[in-house]
Amino acid sequence: MSANVESMNLDLPAYMQELGRRARSAARHIARADTGSKNAALVAIAAAIEAATDHLKRENATDLAAGREQGLDAALIDRLELNDERIAAMAEGLRQIAALPDPVGSISDMNYRPSGIQVGRMRVPLGVIGIIYESRPNVTADAAGLCLKAGNAAILRGGSEAIHSNQAIAACIHAGLASAGLPADVVQVIETTDRAAVGELVRLEGSVDVIIPRGGKGLIERISKESRVPVIKHLNGVCHTYIDAMADLDKAVRVAVNAKTQRYGTCNTMETLLVSAEIAGEVLPELAAQYAQAGVELRGCEATRRILPDIVAATEADWEAEYLAPILAVRIVDDVDAAMDHIARYGSSHTDVIITESLPRAQRFLREVDSSSVMVNASSRFADGFEYGLGAEIGISTDKLHARGPVGLEGLTTLKYLVLGDGHIRT
Repeated sequence: MSANVESMNLDLPAYMQELGRRARSAARHIARADTGSKNAALVAIAAAIEAATDHLKRENATDLAAGREQGLDAALIDRLELNDERIAAMAEGLRQIAALPDPVGSISDMNYRPSGIQVGRMRVPLGVIGIIYESRPNVTADAAGLCLKAGNAAILRGGSEAIHSNQAIAACIHAGLASAGLPADVVQVIETTDRAAVGELVRLEGSVDVIIPRGGKGLIERISKESRVPVIKHLNGVCHTYIDAMADLDKAVRVAVNAKTQRYGTCNTMETLLVSAEIAGEVLPELAAQYAQAGVELRGCEATRRILPDIVAATEADWEAEYLAPILAVRIVDDVDAAMDHIARYGSSHTDVIITESLPRAQRFLREVDSSSVMVNASSRFADGFEYGLGAEIGISTDKLHARGPVGLEGLTTLKYLVLGDGHIRT
């Protein structure tokens, strides 16, 4: 970390305004950079990170020691840690981003109009992206790489608990940018731990084009409330799987078990299982046995507990819960309409699944469930940028504008219209 920022009496508003001004200037530079320059920078950053492995671990050890002293829990300490494997994964992730197709400058939908003009659209960078995140220092490299490849400047604000790690990674990023002839201001990592910096960042409406928060619900709610800049966000992932009366039960069990147990702490993990009353007596005992083997606690509605009397009674709060833990809410519903009503009331517009062999019911579910990802006969755990073929993602948006679902390189760009004429005038 730059010692002068934390040691001096910082004029925070002026500091943040200056970051914004420099980012806006850098955005014009990176927007016109060719693919080769951007890829060269990404590969150079990866090499700099690998070369700095020992230094990164030393800086990270400082953050870990401070975190333990402050009483961070084991899960946060784990997310904060940088080891050889995670540092190598950061570098590999940057090389993978370099290998992805560059969305910037692609032209689509060129058509002649009756007037004789030709109209189409070109994909262009968003401009300046502010990213606010917690704990994981690897996000610094991931976010920088994605913003860079999509032709954007970035202002990154990591958690105070990772300040030394993030500044060490920032030094690698700046070394890579310099080696490719790109300005260091393309990626700026905020150097102060002052929490007020977040409030200043989200008010830089003249300098920042979009804010992307990555973290807990409290952080994202705060950013959404305070920001004067458009926000790409999702508050939580209350994902549902509905097992229809016309489901293949072996398939249903396999998918429902995977959706909950493959990994617990992710936003695309199933949190509520809905089961058609017609087949609940057949499928729930087998599911309960497999969940018990995996150590999953079930919380069920009254009808569910008549079949599984030993499970915990669900409360209203359970239908809205994002557990991020081995806990699953289970509800028996009459039919697909009741399942979709439940999802509309309690869902978070993240990912919802139907297990059915009925094409009409599958089509209705796909059409009527208003979520960023809707699936048929597949685990909700597939709701991921890599699994969707995006190569990498900055997060998953449950908004409808501007991006929705996993946000990859294309989601970090926008479109502008192109009009080609030859002296055409409107009459």
